[in-house]
Amino acid sequence: MDTPFGPIDPNAFADTPLFREIQRVISSSSGPINWELARQIGIASAQEGREDPAPSEADLHSFEEAVRVAELHVADLTGLEPPAELAPVEVVRIAEWVNASTEGLRELLEPAAAKVAAAIGEMSAASMTPDVPAEAAGMGGILQQISPLLLGAQAGTVLGYLGQHVLGQYDVAVPRSGHGRMLFVAANVARFEHDWSLDPTDFRTFVALHEVTHRFEFARPWAEPRFRELLDDFLFTLRIDVEAIQGKIATLDAADPEAMRSLLESEDGLFGAILDDEQRIKLGRVQAFMAAAEGFGDHVTHALGRRLLPTYARIDEAMRRYREEELADPVFERLLGIEMKREQYAQGRAFCDAVVEQSDEATLARMWESADALPSLPEIEEPLLWLARTI
Repeated sequence: MDTPFGPIDPNAFADTPLFREIQRVISSSSGPINWELARQIGIASAQEGREDPAPSEADLHSFEEAVRVAELHVADLTGLEPPAELAPVEVVRIAEWVNASTEGLRELLEPAAAKVAAAIGEMSAASMTPDVPAEAAGMGGILQQISPLLLGAQAGTVLGYLGQHVLGQYDVAVPRSGHGRMLFVAANVARFEHDWSLDPTDFRTFVALHEVTHRFEFARPWAEPRFRELLDDFLFTLRIDVEAIQGKIATLDAADPEAMRSLLESEDGLFGAILDDEQRIKLGRVQAFMAAAEGFGDHVTHALGRRLLPTYARIDEAMRRYREEELADPVFERLLGIEMKREQYAQGRAFCDAVVEQSDEATLARMWESADALPSLPEIEEPLLWLARTI
């Protein structure tokens, strides 16, 4: 390779650890997202400025006891049939949660990333025609090469943010395959207890109630296929705003690390979508599923927490103030272009509360009888519509 400094052997750095690691990361993924890069960025940013000690045996025992108590009470309140298998309880470090979530979210994010890759590929092919300026043609080729790295970097940034905050597996409240275990992040739970001066036994029971409720929901045999169907339908006709991608990359100062950080942490998402009326209808179906799932989880957790936990009022206040800091769901906003505001989750809980006020817990739990029984967005906004259809 000829350079201004003379010829350089391209294999000259093959034995240098730094360059070997860079080469390994770049070549580690052939798909639309570089997951090895996502994993490494996720762990590094999640652990930044935080202790991440190994959980103790006492941590494991406390969560095992909390989960078993929660399972009995969730089954009794909701009437939902418990999952057939007994879920093993795992208390993990932040880094282990990031590793597990990297694998768990792969199926969720890959279809959207493939859509981005296809759009960039089409743009790159179109830019090769003779009438396209060389500069534009070059940008298309560059985007095609670096999009897996950019998507990997953004996925890692989101995983890192979540890793600093999540308490359990279902803080990202969507059904996934392989839901046979329950994960709790020991360091984050202990930090939350300390920061808000909470009773550990009560708070861990509260967290377990939330996790167990979501496990009961998503153990319905139709829940995961239905969510996947809704998401695939939304993504099938989704149009990616490739011009917006070009604009963001073209104006990015690669020498400024803060510029890259701002791009990756933007709530607008790295790769935007163009939504027409049909897409907004499909988006509404995804939003309704997520609002119903999280709303039901919150309703059951707080209903049982109020009944079982002596320090519930303190926990409720801490959780309310803690959630005020986050306005959107980072996974869906930043990685899928799906607008999912925290207020929509709050609407889901308000729907559940209102249904129980008008009827009872058994009636509310009928929303998990089938895919058709779940409320739509208009029904979440007006619970009497759902009650009229259900009863």
